[in-house]
Amino acid sequence: MLIHPTVERLRALGLAAMADAFIELHNAPDADELSREDWLGLLVDVLGDSRLAQPRFAQDVDFRAHRGLDRALFQKLATCQWIREHHHLVMVGPTGIGKSWLACALGHKACREGFSVLYKRASRLFTDLVQARGEGRLARMMSALERIRLLIIDDWGPEPLNADQRRDLLEIVDDRYDRGSLLITSQIPVNRWHEVIGDPTLGDAILDRIIHRAHRIDLKGPSLRRHLVGGESSAA
Repeated sequence: MLIHPTVERLRALGLAAMADAFIELHNAPDADELSREDWLGLLVDVLGDSRLAQPRFAQDVDFRAHRGLDRALFQKLATCQWIREHHHLVMVGPTGIGKSWLACALGHKACREGFSVLYKRASRLFTDLVQARGEGRLARMMSALERIRLLIIDDWGPEPLNADQRRDLLEIVDDRYDRGSLLITSQIPVNRWHEVIGDPTLGDAILDRIIHRAHRIDLKGPSLRRHLVGGESSAA
């Protein structure tokens, strides 16, 4: 396979993260075991969910909204240094406060900085894991997730995890130690995450790997969606 012309074409199209992922896949030890469909699926995943593809930019964040968003902290996060250092970000707040919008804005910035980014709603991520387990390709999916530099898990909780989900989440978190970053948004306060995980031992293991290396954004206030619907603001 002639990879260099393909890589150069991807970069010329502004798909630097996809080009980097293409090189990583080509150099991976298990590359020859992947089918063409697997290659295409993994590369498309690097572009993220369609919600991440929408125009949400860190410079458009509205800091006038009364929700407790620290301007200095967010602007520091927008430099992506936390991703370079393999740290995580936890963003908690009520529904409609703009967590997904802010997460996607940071995801876009990470893409422009050349990092591979994957956005998944928590429910969709666990559904994909169930399907991969049933089709005998769970190990390949976990390997693909491990190579993503920023994995965004949006809207985590409030449904308790089952045994497979707990084990899968622990493996995902453990695989990212000193390799990649997590951005998790949730309506559930961090002090209740043990309840969502549903197992004290695995809960300690998962949270120890996330929280101790994570920046925190705690948002509060009324929903901002009425402003978006009314056309008063195009940013969150």
